[in-house]
Amino acid sequence: MKLINKLSARLYIIYSAIIAGGIALDQLTKWLAVKFLLPVGTVPIIRDALHLTYAENRGAAFGMLANHRWIFLVTSTITIIGVGLYLYFGHASANMLTGVSLAMIVSGGIGNMIDRIALGYVVDFIDFRLINFAIFNGADSFVCVGAALLCVSLSIEIYREAQAEKAKNATQQKK
Repeated sequence: MKLINKLSARLYIIYSAIIAGGIALDQLTKWLAVKFLLPVGTVPIIRDALHLTYAENRGAAFGMLANHRWIFLVTSTITIIGVGLYLYFGHASANMLTGVSLAMIVSGGIGNMIDRIALGYVVDFIDFRLINFAIFNGADSFVCVGAALLCVSLSIEIYREAQAEKAKNATQQKK
């Protein structure tokens, strides 16, 4: 029992560090974008592929719900709280990849929520022009990478459960 408690405590520290580090990195990069990109607008990093472009997103993802900010604030808050509670109370020492992915999602959600509350909009600055994608920020990246890792983690868990069930059925058939 003590091993599980120590493991859970270590995972909580790891998840908390991912959340705090992600928020800090997101807010630092947005501050840098405001300080250095706002005056110039855009800076090419790789011509016609990757630029740093200052933008203010007053809506949800990709500017959706621009005139309904309160809806997004409420749903984001509920989602962040729900995922955070699951991470800390329902997931303690389970699959670490799932925990890391959820911590990244919470980190990104909080990073953008800080902007929405403090500024009324989210600062975006990563302009990936190679595929004509929306301008985004670090928090958006944390959410997307976290969601991708969550899909991988859940796929691994589903595969493991299927293999365990297959082995169990094979054992029962031998009897």
